[in-house]
Amino acid sequence: MSEQIVFLPDDIPAVGKELLAQAGLEVVIGSGRDKQLMISEGAKANAVLIGTQKFDAEIMDSMPNLKVIARNGVGYDSVDIEAATKRGIQVVNTPTALSGSVAETAVAELLAISKNLYQDSKALNEDNWNYRKTHLGRDLYGKTVGILGFGRIGQMVAQKLQGFEVKIIAVDPFAKAKDNVTMVERDTLFKEADYVMVHLPAIPETEHSIGKAEFDMMKDDAYIINMARGSIIVEADLVDALKKHTIAGAALDVFEAEPLPISDPLVGLENVLLTPHIASNTVETKRRMAIDASNDIISVLKGEEPKFKVNHI
Repeated sequence: MSEQIVFLPDDIPAVGKELLAQAGLEVVIGSGRDKQLMISEGAKANAVLIGTQKFDAEIMDSMPNLKVIARNGVGYDSVDIEAATKRGIQVVNTPTALSGSVAETAVAELLAISKNLYQDSKALNEDNWNYRKTHLGRDLYGKTVGILGFGRIGQMVAQKLQGFEVKIIAVDPFAKAKDNVTMVERDTLFKEADYVMVHLPAIPETEHSIGKAEFDMMKDDAYIINMARGSIIVEADLVDALKKHTIAGAALDVFEAEPLPISDPLVGLENVLLTPHIASNTVETKRRMAIDASNDIISVLKGEEPKFKVNHI
């Protein structure tokens, strides 16, 4: 395996690079996620470990020796899976490495938007102590939390919310009810939830699936928290709902355009909390992802079955 190259457009924690080196692989660290940079710097790669950047057929064809694309995370919508499969390239991800971290961040953002933490802190730093008098927070106790997408992360969110004494409802055609979680119809969730938490996969069926109709169904004092993918929400409809106070507010960690342009209409709205895709951006999670991705790269290049394969070769 000594002649095989693993290309990293972004650097990863040392533990991942150590695993790759111990397996006799050459690790090449690139200069960033720009498409042309990846094409030029990764030309000799047998494996690549990427983040959320697009990885299409053109990039694959620029790497004729490529055998495996490892996605550092759970979602793989940025990778052209059909093109990879057609070219015999294995795609793997790290679905178990980040679930707990994303669930923790989701609950943190729910609390932050409910208690108005960002705006109150901002006001304090602007010497406006009395801002709090006209911008009261809300208690979570006794409220209804709706989880849209009750997979691994959605279930962890429900588990972490148990101590807050909330009613939890969820929507997922493939999941069963759990203790203290009631499965409901989709419209029921939007109508009854005080907090709508989005944990759906980014697939054609979910793209732009939350828009004006859903915001109109929501209570005017309800919040939406999106930790999944920006493409799931029609952002123009969300901006309209926030400006008209059709809903109380939103906490968003993901966006259709990333990085989010400072000119985006979401920026500066008082009833929205914006964070730069940080749900799994922790020391521990980055380390777990590097380990899982590196182990599967090693397996594929050794001709063995990877643990977290996305497609079938």
